[in-house]
Amino acid sequence: MFNIQEYFEAATVEEATALLAAHPGLTVIAGGTDVLIKMHHGRIAKAGLLSIRGIKSLEGILKLEDGTIVIGALTTFTRIINDPVIRAHIPVLAEAAASMGGPQIRNVATIGGNICNGATSADSASTLFALNARLKLQDNQGQRVVPIQEFYLGPGRVDLKPGELLAEIIITPENYRGYGGHYIKFSQRRAMDIATLGVAVLCKIKDGTTFADVRIGLGVAGPTPLRCPEAEAYASGQPISAATIAAIGRLAVKATQARTSWRASKEYREHLVAELTERALKAAVVKAGGREVA
Repeated sequence: MFNIQEYFEAATVEEATALLAAHPGLTVIAGGTDVLIKMHHGRIAKAGLLSIRGIKSLEGILKLEDGTIVIGALTTFTRIINDPVIRAHIPVLAEAAASMGGPQIRNVATIGGNICNGATSADSASTLFALNARLKLQDNQGQRVVPIQEFYLGPGRVDLKPGELLAEIIITPENYRGYGGHYIKFSQRRAMDIATLGVAVLCKIKDGTTFADVRIGLGVAGPTPLRCPEAEAYASGQPISAATIAAIGRLAVKATQARTSWRASKEYREHLVAELTERALKAAVVKAGGREVA
């Protein structure tokens, strides 16, 4: 049984932030795929819930005139997978979304909830790290925008201050134009499983032979999603070859803070980081317009 002490519904962002200000202990619920599990396992006791599912302004995906892509926090994973803007401009995010849960979960789970849960295994997070996404946070006093890399504070902890809601995910054109990307989720089952490792790679190539830029986002390689700065810095200006890609994979391991758990040992996760970074980068090269690397 769920021990729900209070329950409120909001139809607008203003109404929701006013309720959060008046009732500081409320837990925000949208699709419920994370919150209800926490309640079921007793991690949220005597819950007071604020449902924001009815806030239509937080749904949907827009491409602004300057090319910026704005994703509402209540956009479901199914919508992300099928949205023409996502498929045309950042299909790597659609790949990540498709790996999340099963069809029933994707129909109700929201990208905002996936981010705010703070889990390093969140399927959208490593890709949004690679895309340099920014998050618009709003309370009843105004709003602020933070890079997603600064939003994750630790295991299950995010920089969401009391009274704040995540309203939008923002991806600017310089962070996706000209890039090819690929996402790989490694898990013990092919579907309906938490990632043992998630790898998102974006690359931009020059003259078909050289890496102009490489970005690597990892999930479950540390207590939070992370980037691989040493590997990314090395890749810039390097010739596209099997040897270069293998070196990038090895350098990616240096950014990790992998640990042993019942899912995998630290050593196995590090092996996966190197191997899957290579595989994802080879696929990203082709998607960026380069030749296949054997």
